[in-house]
Amino acid sequence: MMRAKITVDKKNTFTGHKEPVYTLLQGKEDNTFYSAAGDGMVVEWDMEKPEEGRLVAKVPSSVYGICYHQERNLLIIGQNFQGLHFVDADSRKEIKNLKITTSSIFDIQVDSGRAYVACGDGELVVVDLDTCTITKRIKNSEKSARSISLNPANNHMAVGYSDNKIRVYDTTTCELIKVIEGHENSVFSVKYSPDGLHLLSGSRDAHLKIWNTEAEYALHKSIVAHMYTVNNIDFSKDGKHFATCSMDKTIKVWDASSFRLLKVIDKSRHAGHGTSVNKLLWSVNDMNLFSCSDDRSISHWVINEGQAL
Repeated sequence: MMRAKITVDKKNTFTGHKEPVYTLLQGKEDNTFYSAAGDGMVVEWDMEKPEEGRLVAKVPSSVYGICYHQERNLLIIGQNFQGLHFVDADSRKEIKNLKITTSSIFDIQVDSGRAYVACGDGELVVVDLDTCTITKRIKNSEKSARSISLNPANNHMAVGYSDNKIRVYDTTTCELIKVIEGHENSVFSVKYSPDGLHLLSGSRDAHLKIWNTEAEYALHKSIVAHMYTVNNIDFSKDGKHFATCSMDKTIKVWDASSFRLLKVIDKSRHAGHGTSVNKLLWSVNDMNLFSCSDDRSISHWVINEGQAL
């Protein structure tokens, strides 16, 4: 089988956070992104100017989940053990805050006029963005809801939980339509492919699993992807590649059609991270991949696809 040769160059390192960096988010402009960390700081960066981070917000406790709502130009920040902060992306002023939980907030995703929030007490909280009020609390597990992915192709929402299961909901009704079992430990990351045909999941069991959405989420493939927990999965915007990152300190780049491993990014070969890699962001700007880590830094990788082998 022909496959492309992948090369990786480390372009920049972004520093300034004083605690582990937990999450990354595409910015309003193609060349910008946000980071958030255990220090409660949310920072906006220009990918070409690593020395010029701009503080957007500072909250009293760790931030694991942030989300941007384009229509309202709102940055939604999840403050652990408290709730949501709604911040105007341009003025950086807080418009409203909403107390929703006394547990951790692990992920936030938006769809039309709703925000879906994955909480450490197992609740999936639905928030109306017009009124900034809670419209529904969905609790199907006593263990943490860790990750959310939305599939516009079929109005499905997959949520990974620490009870080792993935639950799929209808985003229109919020009804539970499928429970997927297969992982042997907490599901830390779920991600639909850009074409909506597959759901990928990564777990504390170090496995990457691919589920076929057109066959009632039948298991398509199971891969021992890392040595330790698979923390996050993200696709390139053209849908040709995806990347995984892990507590084992590595980032791996994969072919999205064959699910073949193409490249391993680590400390010894690429001056990668020295501790757990927590989150990935594949920028809308060409083949630029960003990663953040417990080492308090963010790395900018340029992924190049050479001639087929």
